[in-house]
Parts: sequence; C-alpha cells; structure tokens
Amino acid sequence: MSQPPVLLAVDPRGVATATLNRPERGNAYNAAMLDALIEALPRLAADPSVRCLVIRGAGKHFQAGADIDWLNEVAAYAPPENYAASIATTKAMQLLNEFPKPTIALIHGACFGGGVGLACCTDVVFATPDAQFGITEIRVGVAPTPISTHMVNAIGLRHTRRYALTGERFDAREAERIGLIHEIVPADQTETRLEGVIDAILRGGPNAIAMTKRSFLGANGLLLDDRQVSLLAHEGWTQRHSPEGREGTSAFRQKRTPAWYNPA
Repeated sequence: MSQPPVLLAVDPRGVATATLNRPERGNAYNAAMLDALIEALPRLAADPSVRCLVIRGAGKHFQAGADIDWLNEVAAYAPPENYAASIATTKAMQLLNEFPKPTIALIHGACFGGGVGLACCTDVVFATPDAQFGITEIRVGVAPTPISTHMVNAIGLRHTRRYALTGERFDAREAERIGLIHEIVPADQTETRLEGVIDAILRGGPNAIAMTKRSFLGANGLLLDDRQVSLLAHEGWTQRHSPEGREGTSAFRQKRTPAWYNPA
C-alpha cells in the first residue's frame, strides 16, 4: 500500500507536523502532494487545538521542487487542466503563507524551486549546514510565478532578481545572509532548537498571535486575492505550456542541455 504524499500528526500540545513524504523523489511535489496540502492546511488552521505547524521532509532532502515527470505530463495538458495545475501550486503556497498560526520549516539536503517557496511562506526557518538551495525553474524553461510574491517578501526584490533569473545554487550560509533562513543549526541540535521555538510560541496567546500575523501580512499588502492568484497561475501555466517550457522539461528528463544553451 502506497504512503500518503504528506504525513500529518498533532501532538498533545497542539503541535502539528506535516512531513513531505515522497523521499524516493526528493519530496518533489506533484498533484497528489499539492492536493494533500490544500486539504490539510485549512483543516489545521480551523482546528482550535492546533497551536503551530512544523514542516519537514522525509529522507535525504527537504523538498526538491516540482516533480519533473509531472511537469512534463502537465505541459501536454489542455489549457483548462494546465491552468488548474498552476492554481493548485499557487493556492498551496498562499494557504501556507496565510496560515493563521506560527509555522516552522526544518530544511536539510535539497531545497529547490517550490521548496524555496515553502521556506519563503514559513515564519521560522532552520537549515542544517548541508542544505543546498536554488530557484531553478528557469533552467527547465518554466517561470516560478506561484512563489514570486513570497520570494520578494522573504528575501527582497534584489536577491530574488539574482537567484530567480540565474538559477544559481547556493548554500546555507548564503541562505542565512539573504534572509531565506533564520539560522543554521547542526543536524544533531535541530530537535533541541525546534523545541525551544515551540515553547516560545506556546507561551503566546493564540488569538494574539493570529491577529499579529494577519496584521503583518495585511498591512503590507501580502494577502493575495483571487485575482492575484489567478494571474500568477496564468503566467505559470502559459510559460510551462510553451515550446520553451516543453523543451526544458524534456531536456532535463533526457539529461541533455536545452536547445537554447549555446556557450560558444
């Protein structure tokens, strides 16, 4: 029997944990993982017993972006289904960003594309020294529009422009410097550091925390409306569905350089 793409648990304190659970694919997201997040996040948000949410990745990596086989499949969809796939990605990120309770991400191994988006949508982010990051969508001819607003919010326009337009990979030290993560924590100290932050959260009034978080987002124009979600999704699917997007995902799967790369 196959495992669910996201494992959920809530402990007696009200600490919820969502573990991304496709370790054989580096926890790369596909439709099933997005659907699981879209179903779980509102339910956890509405549960008064839940005080905070921890996001982890099963296996060797936190989250390696979109599943390239799924992207290749989606690129061939008709426009309505292609748009729906982009809406799912955009909506999952929105729900995490606007989750009314504190969120904590524990990053190890690869954190690429959508994984960076998850980090940008999370309130507190720790990474182990081995973590590697990259906003790599352009390397396969697609655009990271579902996470674009969240990247600019988290690391600023200047850093977003560099890393989203070059696709360069960077390490945990650089991620800390640009504000993508808050701290680098050795792997053997992660759980202790996590417990310290959880205890700090539990000491705060739940309603005061929710109001504070929504005020931060609302006052700074960071709550997406339906029109903005639709626009981001439209931009994403049209580029993915384009000849360039299809060439990029095919080249990645075939382990060759894309047609547009000519270094000579």
